[in-house]
This record gives sequence, structure tokens and C-alpha cells, in this order.
Amino acid sequence: MQAIVLRRRPEGCCRGTTSSLVTQPLPTLAEGEALMQVIYLSMDATVRTWLNRGEATCPPSRSARWCAARASATSWRRTGDAYAVGDLVYSLPGWATYGVVRDDLFTTKLDPDTPLRPMMSVFGGTGAAAYFGLLDVGKPQPGETVVVSTAGATGSLVGQIAKIVGCRVVGIAGSDDKCAWVTEELGFDGCINHRTEDVAERLRALCPDRVDVYFDNVGGPILDDVLGALNQRGRVVLCGAIAVYNDTGRPAGPGNYLNLISRRGRMEGFITLDYWDRFDECFTQLKTWAAEGKLRWREELVDGLDRCPDALNMLFTGANTGKVLVQVVPEP
Repeated sequence: MQAIVLRRRPEGCCRGTTSSLVTQPLPTLAEGEALMQVIYLSMDATVRTWLNRGEATCPPSRSARWCAARASATSWRRTGDAYAVGDLVYSLPGWATYGVVRDDLFTTKLDPDTPLRPMMSVFGGTGAAAYFGLLDVGKPQPGETVVVSTAGATGSLVGQIAKIVGCRVVGIAGSDDKCAWVTEELGFDGCINHRTEDVAERLRALCPDRVDVYFDNVGGPILDDVLGALNQRGRVVLCGAIAVYNDTGRPAGPGNYLNLISRRGRMEGFITLDYWDRFDECFTQLKTWAAEGKLRWREELVDGLDRCPDALNMLFTGANTGKVLVQVVPEP
């Protein structure tokens, strides 16, 4: 098998000296384990935090070990009765051509006819983050204004779900093309180009009644600007902080956090595994909305395991619109 192994902790984006593509023996399986051939790897900003030594949603990757990542895979060899050869699964293996999985919290068996790319882009962890983060943590009400740092996979879904439940939606993206995508194709009511526009000023113009819910994927100065525009009883959903994941020091706290006091606001973080027992509810609803034409998405498909570091970097350079996937082998 081939695997990308971590040679040293990255500083900033992944560089050529951060990791290596190596050939390794296939692992020996313990009882109840299955060897899965990886088909697609999901590139998520949180993977960057798993390459650090600090606390993250998953244990940090150890030196000379490959990185964890969400993936779709097919069973190639197994022990025990949890999987049959040929089963499709959605799991958390490494950046590798094969991964060992168990019948546990991190692995879900898929129906044989599951469309894998939509599963990776919408109906897996990405959609769960958008669904539970917005509806359970943000608790938007019809007529409220929702702001989302968007044009990525999660943010684009958040905005569409907010529209479905009757909210006014403003996005924040990094290019005019991305702003046009979310307003013209996804139905957002407005979008701010944070690279060319004054975010605080544009928030005042686009959100005259202030911001009721902010779904934050980026952190940094944009979070600070939205805190300055928060409404009474406003809610801030902390999903990610891509603006600071590559920083080498501890990020500064937002200067406008005192608005949470004066505005009686709330800021709360979450991870999707908190809602594991409700995943069926989430995916059933997302599939229904998609079938009704209420959800749209884009995929950036990168070919080849060796491109994983480049694909992860796309999330931080703004090179992607929508979901970034690495295709390791052709679909069965």
C-alpha cells in the first residue's frame, strides 16, 4: 500500500518537506477489523489541526504516521462479521490507499447504490456540520438574518438551509466569483468579498437589522467584524477557524467580544460527533431537500493520493469553490 506519512509538523501550509509518499506493507488485521480500499478522501480544514501537537477534535497525528481524514472506501479484506468483502463504508482512515476500520463510532456502512461523491460532499460529515451547527446551535427563526463565512462546502450548505427555514442570508467569501456563485446560484440575499471590501461597513449595509445568527468557519478579523454587528440575543456558531489554523502562535481573542454582554449574545462551539445518534435524521432531511432541488453544491476533484497536501492547501489559499475531494482509485 501507499501512504502519506508526516515527517514534521507543518508551519503554515503543508510544504514538500512536511510529508512523504511511501510504500508500506499492508497491515495485519485484528479480530473484528476490516481492510478498506480508499476511494475518495475528504479535505476538511480541521485536518490541518490534526497535524499539530495541540488539542483538536481528533488526537494529533504522530510523527511518521499518516493523517486521519474522512473517506469513502470498499471492504477488501476482513475478520469478524461486521463487514463483507465489497461493502461500502464512510470512515476515518488515513491518507493512504488502504485503511483499517472497525464497526465503531467512526465507520458507517453505506447502501451499495450510494452515490459516493454526493455522500462525501453533502450527506456525510460536511452536511452534518451545516445541519446541526445551524439548526441546533444557531437556532435560526423565520425572518432572522443569518451571516455565514462561505463558498466552502459547509458554509454553502449552511446558507441554503437557512433560506429553507425562512431566513435572510448574507455570505462572506474571498472573490467576486464566489460571491456571484452563492447569490446567483445558491440564493443568498447578499455576499461580501472580504478581500476587496470593508466587511464591517458592508455588514451595516446588508444587515440593517443587525445579525441574528453568525455561522463562523474562519475566525480571525471576520469574526470580530460580525461580533460588532450582532443583534440582541444574537448567536455565534463556532464551526471552524480556518483563518488561524496555519498560525504558529496562539491567536488573539476577538476585540468585540464584549458585545456578547451588551447584546446578551451567545457564542458556542460544537463538533458533529456530539449528534451521532441523530445522523439518520440529518441525512434523511438533506437527501429530501436535495431531491426537491433545494440544495446545490460544487466539488473540486483532485486526482491521486500524492496530491493530498496540495488539496488541503487549497482550503487555505482560497483556490476552491465548494467541496475538495481527492480521488484515490476509480469507483467500483
